[in-house]
Amino acid sequence: MKEALFYQKLDGERVRCGLCRFGCLISSGQRGRCRVRENRKGVLYTLVYGNLVAEHVDPIEKKPLFHLLPGSRSYSVATVGCNFRCLHCQNYTIAQPDPGSVERSGTFVEPRTVVERALATGCRSIAYTYTEPTIFFEYAYETAQLAKAAGLKNIFVTNGYITSEALAAIAPYLDAANIDLKGFTESFYREVVGAALGEVLDCIRDYKRHGIWVELTTLVIPNRNDSETELRDLARFIASEVGVETPWHVTQFYPTHRLTDQPRTPVETLRSARRIGLEAGLRFVYEGNVPGEGGENSYCSFCGSLLIKRLGYLVEKNLLCNGTCPGCGAVIEGVWT
Repeated sequence: MKEALFYQKLDGERVRCGLCRFGCLISSGQRGRCRVRENRKGVLYTLVYGNLVAEHVDPIEKKPLFHLLPGSRSYSVATVGCNFRCLHCQNYTIAQPDPGSVERSGTFVEPRTVVERALATGCRSIAYTYTEPTIFFEYAYETAQLAKAAGLKNIFVTNGYITSEALAAIAPYLDAANIDLKGFTESFYREVVGAALGEVLDCIRDYKRHGIWVELTTLVIPNRNDSETELRDLARFIASEVGVETPWHVTQFYPTHRLTDQPRTPVETLRSARRIGLEAGLRFVYEGNVPGEGGENSYCSFCGSLLIKRLGYLVEKNLLCNGTCPGCGAVIEGVWT
């Protein structure tokens, strides 16, 4: 165990957690919504520090991040736990564990060892992913500091619910984030995710204010968040408040966990979502989970030249010239070095 960061001690041995936007009020002997932060006699502890349940070398495109070091590999780590309750969580066995299994989950790995393994495997970044990195903040924070000093990039793959204070602490070490913008109605977030859309939007704005490279992902679920009106509203938000240069990944859903009553997302729906994004002025809209469809490639928004050709997680061609278009010389937004 390790004492947690970002909490306030209250009367009666209660504490208020300040790590994520739920702001859990936790009595002694109880845990927060994430299941992995426990109040023990007025002191809040993280139960998952260093206890990795996933540790893999992944293509950066799997995060997905298409505008950060294309074709590179990212050392990807996770502990158990999440502060959301997504009905369609694909990693629910580790993201939503039985509370009694939390302290027995994973294998302890020192932050410095993660950095050493990332370097030894030729990775250029470390991704805090698979579950929700916010809930293992203390471990990610210490690892990110060491990684930055070693010349590695740091990446959050996140649901976008970290508090402004916690994000400000890790921002100097965080290079990029893929944030799930899961839908664009409060009812969807309340019923399917168990969170508040407005808090996610504020969090996305926070990431941008800190100068962290942001890409957004929306898993398009039939009959849940796939209406043209909702997708248009979402695309307009990205264009007006996040930036037209922000890549938007519209991704195919497949039935899983507690949402098995819906079919896979039709490819035509993804094509429509991509078209909606481009019509809203977004420069880069990508289709996910449908390799070979063609919506994975990057094109210059000024002259239409092919920039990067992809097949699934594989980069087949990278025609960028020091971050510029080979056709017209336009600067293409991203992190290329």
